[in-house]
Amino acid sequence: MRGEILSYDATIGAGLISGDDGARYDFTSAALQSPAVPTSGVRVDFVPEGGVATQILILAGAATTTGVAGGYATSAASAAVGAPGSGFDFKSAMLSFDGRLRRSHFWIGFLIIFGANLVLNFIPFIGAVISLALIWSNLAISVKRLHDMGKTGWLVAIPYGVSFALGIVAVVMMVAGIAASGMDESYYENNPMAALSMMGPAIGIFGIIMLVNLAFLLWVGITDSQKGENRFGPNPKGE
Repeated sequence: MRGEILSYDATIGAGLISGDDGARYDFTSAALQSPAVPTSGVRVDFVPEGGVATQILILAGAATTTGVAGGYATSAASAAVGAPGSGFDFKSAMLSFDGRLRRSHFWIGFLIIFGANLVLNFIPFIGAVISLALIWSNLAISVKRLHDMGKTGWLVAIPYGVSFALGIVAVVMMVAGIAASGMDESYYENNPMAALSMMGPAIGIFGIIMLVNLAFLLWVGITDSQKGENRFGPNPKGE
C-alpha cells in the first residue's frame, strides 16, 4: 500500500502515515527500508499490519543521506528543518506567524528575546529600536504557540490590550492625584513618602499588569500541544 507521512519525531523515532485507503498507521524508524529522511509530506510504500506500517519504502524524490534515484546527497538535518519532531528553526520560529510551535521551542525563543533585551538595555537608542523590533518575534512565538494549543492567534492581544488600558488608567490616576493635592513637583521631591502615597494606586495597577502578563506567559508556555493535526498544521511533536 502507498501513503504519505503525516508526522515524524526524530527524538523518539516514531511517526504517523496516512494510507491511500484513508486509514492512519503508526510506524517506527525500525520499519524504514531506505536511508531517506521520513519528513512530513513524503510519499511511501508500506505493508500494513493492523494499525501499524511495516517494511516502509520511501519513494524516489524524498531527501536522503546518501541520495535517492541518483539525486545529490542531502543531509538529514537540513532536510528535516521545520518538520514535526525536528530541531529549533530560528527563522521560522522567530519571524513567521504560520504553523505551530511546541512548548520547548517557545521557551527557547522566549529566552533568546529576554536575553537580547537584557543586553540591549545597555545600548543607547539603537538598543531601544532593536527591542521594539523584537516585539515582532515575541508576537510570532506567542501566536504559533496558541495555534499549537488549537487557539486563535488573536488571543495574543489580551495581555497587550490589558497592559495598554490599565497603563492609561494608572497615568491618569497619578496626574489627577497630583492635581487634586494642589502641591507642586518640588513638594513631592522633598517628601518621598508623600510621593509614594500618591503613586500607591498606580503602582498597584502596574502590579496587576505584570500579573496578567505572567499568567498569559505561563498559560501559553505550559499548556500541552493539541494532539494530531489542527487547522493550523501538523503537531510539531509528531503526535
